[in-house]
Amino acid sequence: MSKFLSYEDRMIIAQRLQENASFGTIGKELGKDRTTIAKEIKKYSYDKKSGRLGYPYNPCKFRTTCKAKRICGTSCTHQSAYKCSLCSECTLHCSDFVEDVCSVKNKPPYVCNGCSQLPKCTLLKRIYDPADAHERAHHAVSESRTGIMSNEDDIARINRIISPLVKNGQSLHQIYLDHVDELMCSEKTLYNYVDAQLFDIRNIDLPRKVKYRPRYKKPEFKVDRGCRIGRSYADFQKYLGAHPETTIVQMDSVIGRVGGKCLLTIHFVETSLMLAFLRDTNTSASVIEIINLLDKVLGAKTFNRLFPIILTDNGSEFSNPKEIEKRSAIPYNRTKIFYCDPSAPYQKGACEVNHELIRRILPKGSSFDELTQQDIILMMNHINSYKRKKLNNRSPYETFSFYYGEDVLKKLGCSPVAAENIILKPKLLKK
Repeated sequence: MSKFLSYEDRMIIAQRLQENASFGTIGKELGKDRTTIAKEIKKYSYDKKSGRLGYPYNPCKFRTTCKAKRICGTSCTHQSAYKCSLCSECTLHCSDFVEDVCSVKNKPPYVCNGCSQLPKCTLLKRIYDPADAHERAHHAVSESRTGIMSNEDDIARINRIISPLVKNGQSLHQIYLDHVDELMCSEKTLYNYVDAQLFDIRNIDLPRKVKYRPRYKKPEFKVDRGCRIGRSYADFQKYLGAHPETTIVQMDSVIGRVGGKCLLTIHFVETSLMLAFLRDTNTSASVIEIINLLDKVLGAKTFNRLFPIILTDNGSEFSNPKEIEKRSAIPYNRTKIFYCDPSAPYQKGACEVNHELIRRILPKGSSFDELTQQDIILMMNHINSYKRKKLNNRSPYETFSFYYGEDVLKKLGCSPVAAENIILKPKLLKK
């Protein structure tokens, strides 16, 4: 008998939770120990922010007695402006907010599935969904069998140990011997991290290493091997089902010469506007740097409006979603990352189609090494000024301007190009 739970097992667990059965009862039915059931539920349940019929999600302890009005300002346009407790955003602005946490999450069954108050509850809920649990468990098993499990906290900790010592002239081998108990990884892993540019040091800081040619093609390096958990394409579709009017942004990379400069493309699906940024290397650090720059240039409010969710592929450059999602200055995420299924580029087809216009100017195999960001901005201005039938014969620039205004386009570095001057051939960037 397999030691892993099947989908049918998880269906039974969900059904029995609905019936308020104990872990022991569920375990006997499935032939598993009660601790196995408890670990399964605690590990693969998820938090859900939802209200009840006619009322939004509101975890405030004073939600039933609060009479506050317009705490976010007199310009509030919500229908519920007369009573802030009926607004889903009141907790973000209220200085008297105190979170009310249900005790169910701290004691068996740890989830709200069988709670009689669930239809009436506006607090943060903990839900065990068999389909979601099975997918996350499948990914966890799959990822555990490939590569190195790492996260940004571990990498930052190791960086603090080795980078100062390398800058003092010590080798990674020497550092590893002296700090093996602190590092908690192999010496080879340290070299992999340096190659992936996850530290403050680079290969050039390792005198002996730059003398040697790579003996084999290194496998794709992912910062966080569990990055897809809760961010799969199925999760993306589930999110859109709950938020059907959400603006979708697709993100991808365009590769030039192998090992050379590359592009990060950001495509606004609704308007077909695409941004492109030149990067020296195709790493997660370079992607995070660009997202942080956009956040700074646009401002938090505009960034949140433009980038509610981002759909991308499974490239290693997108494998640090927490750093893309979080805004360090404010304890709230600025966006939400989702991933397409492996080998399914059609799931972000709008972005892929727009890449065809880039390839008219920069054919496959051409080098980007001699290009500058100004060259890329020029190219994208021509592409974004090109009228599209699906936009009612308007250009992406015109459509984006209609939705978000000229000021936002200027902040993004976009300018219109007259129709008679548009060039979509390599000669546009010939110097």
